[in-house]
Amino acid sequence: MRVAVNARFLIPGKLEGLGWYTFELLSRLTRLYPDWEFVLLYDRPHDHYLLTGDNIRHVVVFPPARHPVLWYLWFEWSLPRALKKIAPDVFFSPDSYLSLRTPIRTVMVVHDIAYLHYPQHLPLLVRAYYQFFCPRFFRRADTLLTISNFVKKDLLAHFPLDPDNIQVVYNGCREGFKPLRENERAAVREQYSGGVPYFLYWGALQPRKNIARLIEAFSSFRSRQTSPVRLLIGGRKAWKTKEAEQAWAASPFQEDIVFTGYLPEMELYRVVAAAHAVVYVSLFEGFGLPLVEAMHAEVPILSSTVTSLPEVAGDAALLVNPSEVEAIAEGMERLWTDPELCAVLVASGRRQRERFSWNQAARAVGQLLE
Repeated sequence: MRVAVNARFLIPGKLEGLGWYTFELLSRLTRLYPDWEFVLLYDRPHDHYLLTGDNIRHVVVFPPARHPVLWYLWFEWSLPRALKKIAPDVFFSPDSYLSLRTPIRTVMVVHDIAYLHYPQHLPLLVRAYYQFFCPRFFRRADTLLTISNFVKKDLLAHFPLDPDNIQVVYNGCREGFKPLRENERAAVREQYSGGVPYFLYWGALQPRKNIARLIEAFSSFRSRQTSPVRLLIGGRKAWKTKEAEQAWAASPFQEDIVFTGYLPEMELYRVVAAAHAVVYVSLFEGFGLPLVEAMHAEVPILSSTVTSLPEVAGDAALLVNPSEVEAIAEGMERLWTDPELCAVLVASGRRQRERFSWNQAARAVGQLLE
Protein backbone atom coordinates (compact mmCIF):
# COMPACT_ATOMS: atom_id res chain seq x y z
CA MET A 1 0.00 0.00 0.00
CA ARG A 2 1.19 3.52 -0.77
CA VAL A 3 0.42 6.23 1.81
CA ALA A 4 0.90 9.92 1.04
CA VAL A 5 1.40 12.05 4.15
CA ASN A 6 1.12 15.78 4.73
CA ALA A 7 4.49 16.35 6.43
CA ARG A 8 4.57 20.18 6.42
CA PHE A 9 5.43 20.40 10.11
CA LEU A 10 8.35 17.95 10.10
CA ILE A 11 10.82 20.82 10.33
CA PRO A 12 14.28 19.85 11.64
CA GLY A 13 15.15 21.71 14.84
CA LYS A 14 11.75 23.43 15.03
CA LEU A 15 9.29 20.73 16.03
CA GLU A 16 6.32 21.89 18.08
CA GLY A 17 2.92 20.33 18.74
CA LEU A 18 1.82 19.31 15.23
CA GLY A 19 5.38 18.51 14.22
CA TRP A 20 5.93 16.21 17.18
CA TYR A 21 2.57 14.55 16.57
CA THR A 22 3.52 13.84 12.95
CA PHE A 23 7.01 12.66 13.88
CA GLU A 24 5.95 10.31 16.68
CA LEU A 25 3.24 8.64 14.58
CA LEU A 26 5.26 8.32 11.37
CA SER A 27 8.41 7.08 13.07
CA ARG A 28 6.34 4.14 14.33
CA LEU A 29 4.05 3.63 11.34
CA THR A 30 7.00 3.33 8.96
CA ARG A 31 8.46 0.58 11.19
CA LEU A 32 5.16 -1.20 11.83
CA TYR A 33 4.41 -1.43 8.10
CA PRO A 34 7.75 -2.04 6.33
CA ASP A 35 5.94 -3.24 3.19
CA TRP A 36 4.03 0.03 2.78
CA GLU A 37 5.51 2.94 0.89
CA PHE A 38 5.26 6.29 2.70
CA VAL A 39 5.53 9.40 0.54
CA LEU A 40 6.11 12.42 2.77
CA LEU A 41 4.98 15.72 1.26
CA TYR A 42 6.71 18.94 2.37
CA ASP A 43 6.10 22.56 1.47
CA ARG A 44 9.84 23.40 1.47
CA PRO A 45 13.14 21.52 1.14
CA HIS A 46 15.27 20.71 4.18
CA ASP A 47 19.00 20.10 4.42
CA HIS A 48 18.16 16.79 6.11
CA TYR A 49 14.99 14.87 6.84
CA LEU A 50 13.92 13.67 10.27
CA LEU A 51 12.63 10.32 9.01
CA THR A 52 14.50 8.07 6.61
CA GLY A 53 14.15 4.45 5.54
CA ASP A 54 13.77 2.09 2.61
CA ASN A 55 9.99 2.61 2.61
CA ILE A 56 10.10 6.43 2.91
CA ARG A 57 10.19 8.87 -0.01
CA HIS A 58 10.38 12.68 0.29
CA VAL A 59 8.59 15.02 -2.11
CA VAL A 60 8.68 18.83 -1.92
CA VAL A 61 5.53 20.54 -3.16
CA PHE A 62 5.71 24.30 -3.67
CA PRO A 63 4.82 26.96 -2.60
CA PRO A 64 5.85 27.13 1.09
CA ALA A 65 2.52 27.30 2.91
CA ARG A 66 2.54 29.44 6.05
CA HIS A 67 -0.20 31.96 5.12
CA PRO A 68 -3.92 31.45 4.35
CA VAL A 69 -3.49 32.36 0.68
CA LEU A 70 -0.59 29.93 0.38
CA TRP A 71 -2.53 27.26 2.30
CA TYR A 72 -5.19 27.53 -0.38
CA LEU A 73 -2.69 27.31 -3.21
CA TRP A 74 -0.84 24.40 -1.62
CA PHE A 75 -3.81 22.26 -0.64
CA GLU A 76 -6.19 23.01 -3.49
CA TRP A 77 -3.81 23.33 -6.46
CA SER A 78 -0.28 22.07 -5.87
CA LEU A 79 -1.15 19.12 -3.66
CA PRO A 80 -3.82 17.58 -5.97
CA ARG A 81 -1.34 17.66 -8.85
CA ALA A 82 1.33 15.99 -6.71
CA LEU A 83 -1.09 13.34 -5.46
CA LYS A 84 -2.18 12.55 -9.01
CA LYS A 85 1.44 11.82 -9.92
CA ILE A 86 2.14 9.82 -6.76
CA ALA A 87 -1.13 7.83 -7.01
CA PRO A 88 -1.35 6.80 -3.34
CA ASP A 89 -3.98 4.46 -1.97
CA VAL A 90 -4.71 6.85 0.89
CA PHE A 91 -3.76 10.37 1.96
CA PHE A 92 -3.06 10.95 5.66
CA SER A 93 -3.15 14.54 6.93
CA PRO A 94 -2.17 14.91 10.59
CA ASP A 95 -2.57 18.70 10.85
CA SER A 96 -6.33 19.31 10.36
CA TYR A 97 -6.07 20.34 6.68
CA LEU A 98 -6.85 18.36 3.55
CA SER A 99 -7.43 18.88 -0.16
CA LEU A 100 -10.98 19.27 -1.40
CA ARG A 101 -9.84 18.77 -5.00
CA THR A 102 -8.46 15.24 -4.85
CA PRO A 103 -10.54 12.06 -5.13
CA ILE A 104 -8.02 10.08 -3.07
CA ARG A 105 -9.38 8.57 0.12
CA THR A 106 -8.33 10.74 3.04
CA VAL A 107 -7.85 10.30 6.78
CA MET A 108 -7.57 13.66 8.53
CA VAL A 109 -6.71 14.36 12.17
CA VAL A 110 -8.73 17.05 13.96
CA HIS A 111 -6.83 18.38 16.98
CA ASP A 112 -9.50 20.88 18.03
CA ILE A 113 -12.03 23.39 16.71
CA ALA A 114 -10.82 26.26 18.87
CA TYR A 115 -11.40 28.66 15.99
CA LEU A 116 -15.15 28.37 16.68
CA HIS A 117 -14.82 29.08 20.39
CA TYR A 118 -12.11 31.75 20.32
CA PRO A 119 -12.23 33.38 16.87
CA GLN A 120 -10.99 36.66 18.37
CA HIS A 121 -7.64 35.01 19.12
CA LEU A 122 -6.89 34.46 15.44
CA PRO A 123 -5.62 36.86 12.77
CA LEU A 124 -8.41 37.92 10.42
CA LEU A 125 -7.32 35.94 7.35
CA VAL A 126 -6.61 32.81 9.39
CA ARG A 127 -10.04 33.03 10.98
CA ALA A 128 -11.72 33.49 7.60
CA TYR A 129 -9.85 30.51 6.16
CA TYR A 130 -10.86 28.22 9.04
CA GLN A 131 -14.47 29.35 9.01
CA PHE A 132 -14.81 28.68 5.28
CA PHE A 133 -12.71 25.55 4.82
CA CYS A 134 -12.89 23.55 8.07
CA PRO A 135 -16.58 22.57 7.75
CA ARG A 136 -15.83 21.45 4.19
CA PHE A 137 -12.78 19.50 5.36
CA PHE A 138 -14.86 17.71 7.99
CA ARG A 139 -17.46 16.68 5.40
CA ARG A 140 -14.87 15.68 2.80
CA ALA A 141 -12.69 13.40 4.94
CA ASP A 142 -13.40 9.69 4.55
CA THR A 143 -12.39 9.24 8.18
CA LEU A 144 -11.89 11.88 10.86
CA LEU A 145 -9.52 11.06 13.67
CA THR A 146 -9.72 13.06 16.91
CA ILE A 147 -7.22 13.07 19.75
CA SER A 148 -9.78 13.04 22.59
CA ASN A 149 -13.41 12.26 23.28
CA PHE A 150 -13.86 15.96 23.98
CA VAL A 151 -12.91 16.88 20.39
CA LYS A 152 -15.28 14.26 18.98
CA LYS A 153 -18.17 15.56 21.10
CA ASP A 154 -17.30 19.13 20.15
CA LEU A 155 -17.38 18.27 16.44
CA LEU A 156 -20.72 16.52 16.76
CA ALA A 157 -22.17 19.43 18.72
CA HIS A 158 -21.35 21.90 15.93
CA PHE A 159 -21.48 19.94 12.67
CA PRO A 160 -23.90 17.38 11.16
CA LEU A 161 -21.36 14.54 10.98
CA ASP A 162 -21.69 10.78 11.25
CA PRO A 163 -20.34 9.77 14.70
CA ASP A 164 -19.30 6.38 13.29
CA ASN A 165 -16.98 8.22 10.91
CA ILE A 166 -15.06 9.86 13.79
CA GLN A 167 -12.46 7.74 15.58
CA VAL A 168 -10.71 8.72 18.83
CA VAL A 169 -7.00 7.92 19.13
CA TYR A 170 -5.14 9.41 22.09
CA ASN A 171 -1.69 10.95 21.82
CA GLY A 172 1.34 9.41 23.48
CA CYS A 173 4.51 10.75 25.09
CA ARG A 174 8.03 11.18 23.78
CA GLU A 175 10.53 8.83 25.36
CA GLY A 176 12.82 11.55 26.72
CA PHE A 177 10.52 12.64 29.54
CA LYS A 178 11.62 10.92 32.75
CA PRO A 179 12.53 11.85 36.34
CA LEU A 180 15.91 13.31 37.23
CA ARG A 181 18.05 12.63 40.28
CA GLU A 182 18.16 15.45 42.82
CA ASN A 183 21.69 16.53 41.89
CA GLU A 184 20.58 16.73 38.23
CA ARG A 185 17.52 18.78 39.20
CA ALA A 186 19.75 21.16 41.15
CA ALA A 187 22.02 21.62 38.12
CA VAL A 188 19.04 22.52 35.93
CA ARG A 189 17.75 25.01 38.50
CA GLU A 190 21.17 26.59 38.68
CA GLN A 191 21.21 26.99 34.91
CA TYR A 192 17.67 28.29 34.38
CA SER A 193 16.36 29.81 37.61
CA GLY A 194 19.33 31.00 39.59
CA GLY A 195 19.25 27.89 41.75
CA VAL A 196 15.73 28.38 43.11
CA PRO A 197 12.64 26.15 42.56
CA TYR A 198 10.30 27.08 39.73
CA PHE A 199 6.86 26.51 38.27
CA LEU A 200 6.93 25.77 34.55
CA TYR A 201 4.75 26.42 31.53
CA TRP A 202 5.93 25.39 28.08
CA GLY A 203 4.34 25.65 24.66
CA ALA A 204 3.65 28.32 22.08
CA LEU A 205 2.74 31.73 23.51
CA GLN A 206 -0.72 32.72 22.28
CA PRO A 207 -3.94 33.94 23.94
CA ARG A 208 -5.60 30.53 24.27
CA LYS A 209 -2.75 29.37 26.50
CA ASN A 210 -3.81 31.92 29.15
CA ILE A 211 -0.30 33.24 29.79
CA ALA A 212 -1.44 36.68 30.97
CA ARG A 213 -3.60 35.22 33.76
CA LEU A 214 -0.82 32.78 34.63
CA ILE A 215 1.59 35.70 35.13
CA GLU A 216 -0.97 37.61 37.18
CA ALA A 217 -1.65 34.52 39.28
CA PHE A 218 2.04 33.91 39.87
CA SER A 219 2.46 37.53 40.97
CA SER A 220 -0.39 37.12 43.46
CA PHE A 221 1.03 33.83 44.71
CA ARG A 222 4.55 35.23 44.89
CA SER A 223 3.42 38.23 46.96
CA ARG A 224 2.47 35.84 49.77
CA GLN A 225 5.75 33.91 49.79
CA THR A 226 8.92 34.55 51.72
CA SER A 227 10.83 31.66 50.09
CA PRO A 228 12.21 32.32 46.61
CA VAL A 229 10.34 30.72 43.71
CA ARG A 230 10.20 31.55 40.02
CA LEU A 231 7.99 31.03 37.00
CA LEU A 232 9.61 29.75 33.80
CA ILE A 233 7.74 30.25 30.54
CA GLY A 234 9.20 28.19 27.74
CA GLY A 235 8.21 28.53 24.10
CA ARG A 236 8.27 30.82 21.09
CA LYS A 237 5.98 33.80 20.73
CA ALA A 238 3.24 32.68 18.34
CA TRP A 239 0.68 35.46 17.95
CA LYS A 240 -1.18 38.14 19.92
CA THR A 241 1.25 38.10 22.86
CA LYS A 242 0.69 41.74 23.83
CA GLU A 243 -1.59 40.89 26.77
CA ALA A 244 1.00 38.54 28.24
CA GLU A 245 3.73 41.13 27.76
CA GLN A 246 1.59 43.74 29.53
CA ALA A 247 0.98 41.36 32.44
CA TRP A 248 4.71 40.83 32.77
CA ALA A 249 5.38 44.58 32.58
CA ALA A 250 2.84 45.20 35.37
CA SER A 251 4.19 42.48 37.66
CA PRO A 252 6.26 43.54 40.68
CA PHE A 253 8.04 40.18 40.34
CA GLN A 254 9.45 40.56 36.84
CA GLU A 255 12.84 39.23 37.91
CA ASP A 256 11.16 35.99 39.03
CA ILE A 257 9.43 35.44 35.67
CA VAL A 258 11.81 33.97 33.10
CA PHE A 259 10.99 33.66 29.39
CA THR A 260 13.33 30.97 28.12
CA GLY A 261 12.29 31.09 24.46
CA TYR A 262 12.04 27.89 22.45
CA LEU A 263 13.62 25.01 24.35
CA PRO A 264 15.44 22.40 22.24
CA GLU A 265 14.30 18.85 22.80
CA MET A 266 17.06 17.68 25.14
CA GLU A 267 16.85 20.84 27.22
CA LEU A 268 13.07 20.60 27.48
CA TYR A 269 13.32 17.12 29.00
CA ARG A 270 15.62 18.46 31.71
CA VAL A 271 13.68 21.65 32.41
CA VAL A 272 10.38 19.77 32.82
CA ALA A 273 11.83 17.13 35.12
CA ALA A 274 13.48 19.74 37.36
CA ALA A 275 10.31 21.82 37.86
CA HIS A 276 8.61 22.05 41.22
CA ALA A 277 5.35 21.75 39.29
CA VAL A 278 3.99 22.17 35.77
CA VAL A 279 1.31 24.83 35.32
CA TYR A 280 -0.84 24.33 32.23
CA VAL A 281 -4.00 26.38 32.71
CA SER A 282 -5.02 26.71 29.09
CA LEU A 283 -8.47 28.00 28.17
CA PHE A 284 -9.01 25.45 25.41
CA GLU A 285 -7.22 22.25 24.40
CA GLY A 286 -8.00 19.33 22.15
CA PHE A 287 -5.69 17.14 24.23
CA GLY A 288 -3.01 18.80 26.37
CA LEU A 289 0.16 16.82 25.68
CA PRO A 290 2.28 18.64 28.32
CA LEU A 291 0.14 16.95 30.99
CA VAL A 292 1.22 13.49 29.86
CA GLU A 293 4.82 14.62 29.48
CA ALA A 294 4.77 15.95 33.06
CA MET A 295 3.36 12.61 34.26
CA HIS A 296 6.33 10.80 32.71
CA ALA A 297 8.74 13.32 34.26
CA GLU A 298 6.94 12.65 37.59
CA VAL A 299 6.22 16.31 38.29
CA PRO A 300 3.00 17.60 39.96
CA ILE A 301 0.53 19.32 37.63
CA LEU A 302 -1.79 22.31 37.94
CA SER A 303 -4.27 22.44 35.07
CA SER A 304 -7.73 23.57 33.95
CA THR A 305 -11.24 22.29 34.59
CA VAL A 306 -12.26 22.89 30.97
CA THR A 307 -12.30 21.16 27.55
CA SER A 308 -10.12 18.03 27.20
CA LEU A 309 -7.82 18.69 30.15
CA PRO A 310 -9.83 16.83 32.85
CA GLU A 311 -10.13 13.86 30.46
CA VAL A 312 -6.35 13.69 30.01
CA ALA A 313 -5.38 14.62 33.57
CA GLY A 314 -7.65 12.22 35.42
CA ASP A 315 -6.57 12.28 39.08
CA ALA A 316 -3.02 13.30 38.20
CA ALA A 317 -3.55 17.09 38.33
CA LEU A 318 -4.97 19.74 40.59
CA LEU A 319 -7.65 21.39 38.43
CA VAL A 320 -8.70 25.03 38.71
CA ASN A 321 -10.91 27.47 36.84
CA PRO A 322 -8.54 29.01 34.27
CA SER A 323 -10.63 32.18 34.02
CA GLU A 324 -10.04 33.09 37.68
CA VAL A 325 -6.63 34.51 38.52
CA GLU A 326 -6.98 33.82 42.24
CA ALA A 327 -8.02 30.21 41.61
CA ILE A 328 -4.77 29.70 39.69
CA ALA A 329 -2.79 31.48 42.42
CA GLU A 330 -4.37 29.35 45.13
CA GLY A 331 -3.60 26.22 43.13
CA MET A 332 0.06 27.23 42.89
CA GLU A 333 0.10 27.89 46.63
CA ARG A 334 -1.32 24.45 47.39
CA LEU A 335 1.34 22.75 45.28
CA TRP A 336 4.02 24.91 46.89
CA THR A 337 2.99 24.24 50.49
CA ASP A 338 1.57 20.69 50.41
CA PRO A 339 4.20 18.04 49.62
CA GLU A 340 1.73 15.25 50.38
CA LEU A 341 -0.63 16.52 47.69
CA CYS A 342 2.28 16.69 45.24
CA ALA A 343 3.22 13.09 46.04
CA VAL A 344 -0.37 11.93 45.50
CA LEU A 345 -0.53 13.69 42.12
CA VAL A 346 2.75 12.16 40.97
CA ALA A 347 1.60 8.68 42.01
CA SER A 348 -1.69 9.17 40.16
CA GLY A 349 0.28 10.31 37.13
CA ARG A 350 2.18 7.02 37.03
CA ARG A 351 -1.14 5.21 36.60
CA GLN A 352 -2.81 7.75 34.30
CA ARG A 353 0.08 7.91 31.84
CA GLU A 354 -0.43 4.24 30.93
CA ARG A 355 -3.51 5.28 28.93
CA PHE A 356 -1.39 7.21 26.44
CA SER A 357 1.10 5.49 24.15
CA TRP A 358 2.45 6.42 20.73
CA ASN A 359 2.84 2.72 19.93
CA GLN A 360 -0.85 2.14 20.61
CA ALA A 361 -1.72 5.28 18.62
CA ALA A 362 0.36 4.18 15.63
CA ARG A 363 -1.28 0.75 15.55
CA ALA A 364 -4.74 2.34 15.68
CA VAL A 365 -3.90 4.84 12.92
CA GLY A 366 -2.40 2.07 10.80
CA GLN A 367 -5.64 0.10 11.04
CA LEU A 368 -7.63 3.17 9.97
CA LEU A 369 -5.36 3.74 6.98
CA GLU A 370 -5.56 0.09 6.00
